[in-house]
Amino acid sequence: MKRKAPITVGDYSFTILVEPNDPDGYLVTCPALPGLVTEGDTLDEAFAMAKDAIEAYLISLIKHADPIPEDKMAFPVRVRIENEQIAA
Repeated sequence: MKRKAPITVGDYSFTILVEPNDPDGYLVTCPALPGLVTEGDTLDEAFAMAKDAIEAYLISLIKHADPIPEDKMAFPVRVRIENEQIAA
């Protein structure tokens, strides 16, 4: 029997990844919410679509008594590659 998750209403924050989508527009994914993919022709539209998609995803989880996952931690990592490293 499925364990009932508490219905949690309130504010949520999730990290999204936005990538250029050839030939135009932007592709958006949310690592904490598997399968969530959306897109928009502009950055503003991509963000609006992401917000709508995340909201619908969370509502579905709540309606099915599934737990709401916690957001993944995201940190930028900067690396530098020198010419000497690739010269063989």
